[in-house]
Amino acid sequence: MEDLVIRDADVVDGSGDASYRADVVIDGGRIVSIVKEAAAAGCQRPRAVRELDAEGLVLSPGFIDMHAHSDLALLRDPDHSAKAAQGVTLEVIGQDGLSYAPVDDRTLEEVRRVITGWNGYGDDIGFDWRSVGEYLDRLDQGIAVNAAYLVPQGTVRALVVGWEDRAATPEELDRMRQLVAQGMEQGAVGLSSGLTYTPGMYASDAELTGLCRVVASYGGYYCPHHRSYGAGALQAYAEMIALAREAGCPLHLAHATMNFGVNEGRAPELLALLDRALDAGADITLDTYPYTPGCTTLAALLPSWASEGGPEEVLARLTDPATAARIRHDLEVTGSDGCHGVPVDWETVEISGTTHGVTDPALGTLVGRTVREAAALHGEAPWETARRLLIEDRLGTTVLQHVGHEENVRAIMRHRTHTGGSDGILRGDKPHPRAYGTFPRYLGHYVRELGILSLEECVAHLTSRPAARLRLPDRGLVREGYRADLVLFDPETVASGATFAEPRTLPTGIPHVLVDGRFVIEDGKRTDVLAGRSVRRTPA
Repeated sequence: MEDLVIRDADVVDGSGDASYRADVVIDGGRIVSIVKEAAAAGCQRPRAVRELDAEGLVLSPGFIDMHAHSDLALLRDPDHSAKAAQGVTLEVIGQDGLSYAPVDDRTLEEVRRVITGWNGYGDDIGFDWRSVGEYLDRLDQGIAVNAAYLVPQGTVRALVVGWEDRAATPEELDRMRQLVAQGMEQGAVGLSSGLTYTPGMYASDAELTGLCRVVASYGGYYCPHHRSYGAGALQAYAEMIALAREAGCPLHLAHATMNFGVNEGRAPELLALLDRALDAGADITLDTYPYTPGCTTLAALLPSWASEGGPEEVLARLTDPATAARIRHDLEVTGSDGCHGVPVDWETVEISGTTHGVTDPALGTLVGRTVREAAALHGEAPWETARRLLIEDRLGTTVLQHVGHEENVRAIMRHRTHTGGSDGILRGDKPHPRAYGTFPRYLGHYVRELGILSLEECVAHLTSRPAARLRLPDRGLVREGYRADLVLFDPETVASGATFAEPRTLPTGIPHVLVDGRFVIEDGKRTDVLAGRSVRRTPA
């Protein structure tokens, strides 16, 4: 007998086609048969060791989070309900050009410090890898959900060039190409960049194009956090489209938003730019999260010149009064490249977490307050509050930036190449709720409540489209022979429980999630199953 039969499910198979009622049989981690309208047809119904009554539930492929920051969380937290409870069965990590492989001892320590706000410092992690392949092998020891990896361009640059703002030499560029090739050979699915983060932002388009040509030769894709989501956002998108075309590399635009006041109502201009490129033959996809605020580190807002040289150099500049005054001018008057070319509005910058438990003697915790609000309570300028926090928390502070526009969010999620990505940062006292709520929010708020997408369309955005981008031949659809990475949810009740006030609340209406045919969520509760593994590049 087979392992499991899921009876009388409303199958939304990920293709975008209309749903149908069926019994779905699973064995050995794969879907072995689908019997449509079995009860109505009066046919011999399949039997299995276990039978699950799915009356009233939708069965769909597991959701693929195209932009995740779970690089250490997958190792640190075997439960990982933040993603598993949402129905996520695969995350794409190594994002924004900064992650933990490939590294040497020096680079690993630098990267750990720079992205402490994203993932924690990692003193609870045994960093027993240095290469991409070794990191993926570590994931293969058993994790909550599957994970695919992007070679992080900023980490590669830090390893070869360092944290200086200069052009790579020909020899250095050759070495970076070799490291990207090695990462692809060891199983990475593509290359990521963070072009408002150091040191990745110091790379020229020519340097990036050279790396992307390597990625293209392995059948991978390029995933940039491009140079601006604020002033000059459209030019930044156009730059990435032209770069990918020059390199002959598929392009996936990370958290493709149009933020800040300068871009209110301008999503149609972005979509027209994408459509022109697609109609001309470009291979472009994108992801978004269904919220308006963003989330990053406070240090990320600093101008690139102030971040040159690594964390200790940044702290030294912040400590020096004259240099700090120059940083303030760039942030508040000129518009820092770290803040997307827009002068910072401290009222939109909400403190979401501190790495070193920094508190204020007068205020207690600063978490949940905007920088302007905290400064007003002290009777000081917002910059002085921000500067003090950066120094005392050693650059580890995370923030929410309330700079998005709902009409842009809705317009972009309708696009023909759109996929879902949480951009979920799981650290901090008050993380962005997108980390715990992105996928049920799509299904509950934007499908059921607002009707922005049909259920079948939305499931396709979250399953088959990302699987196609990742070139996964047996995931993303409910099909015979495909892997049994599946989610069962109630379309009438599925909803994100996470809010900005209670960001770690788990979703409702998702009773069952399977990874490789094994229940990681059963009757709404996390099991002890660790069925996830690395999902490595399919050879071209």
